[in-house]
Amino acid sequence: MYTDLHCHYVPGIDDGVRRADDGIALCRGLKRAGFSRVIATPHIRTAMFENKPEDVRGAFATFAQLAASDSAMPELGVGAEHYCDDVFVRAFGDGRVCPYPGGHALLIELPSETMPAGLRELVFEMRLKGITPVLAHPERYSAVWRSSEPIEELVEAGVLPLLDVMSLAERYGREPRRAAERLLDEDLYYAACSDAHKPSDVDVVIDSIGRLRRIVGQDEAEDLLGDHPRRVLEGTFGDWL
Repeated sequence: MYTDLHCHYVPGIDDGVRRADDGIALCRGLKRAGFSRVIATPHIRTAMFENKPEDVRGAFATFAQLAASDSAMPELGVGAEHYCDDVFVRAFGDGRVCPYPGGHALLIELPSETMPAGLRELVFEMRLKGITPVLAHPERYSAVWRSSEPIEELVEAGVLPLLDVMSLAERYGREPRRAAERLLDEDLYYAACSDAHKPSDVDVVIDSIGRLRRIVGQDEAEDLLGDHPRRVLEGTFGDWL
C-alpha cells in the first residue's frame, strides 16, 4: 500500500475541499487508489493562505475526529505545504512550521517562475537542524521546463523532489508533463504523491498511477509511492542522503 505525502483534504483551510463530507470522500477515494496513509498538507502562504501551524493542526484534528469511525478511511496525518519566502525563512528559524509526522522532513513549495535566491543556504540550514526539505511538484516550476539542472543542484544539496502524479495526465499542462517525464527518466524524483484537492481528482490520480507504472515499471513505482514516502516519515532516506 502507498503513502500520500501531499493532499488537501482538510476542509475550509486553503484551496482544497470546502466541506467535511468532500474531505471524507477524497480520502476514501485515495484509499481505493491504493493509499493506506494520507498526509494532509494545507498551504501556509503569506497573503494567500494565512495559516499558522496551530491553525493547520486544529483544523486537522477536527476533521480527523469526524472521520475516526469510518472504516473506509486511510490512516490520516498532517503536515503543511510551506511557501518558500522570507516569511517562511523567519518562521523556520523560530520553529513555527509544520513538518511531517515524525518531524524528520518538511514540505516546501517554490515560486512558479523563479528559483529563490539563497535556496541552497536555506536547505543547508534546514538539514543542519535535522529537517529534510521535500520539494512539492518540481515539474511545475518554469525553470525546470528548460533544464533539469535546478533540480539536480537541489538534490545534491539534500532536497527530496516529490512528483505530483497528476502532472503525468497533463492536469497542469504539457510543459509540466514533459518535465515530469524527463525528471523520471533521469531518476530525480524521490517520491510521488497525489496533490489531490477534491474528490473528482481521484480518477485522475488512478489514471496517473497507471501512467507512472508504464513509464518507470512496477518496482520503481512501488518505491516512489510506497517505500520512499514511508522513509520520509521515518527519517530513513537510504542512499539519497
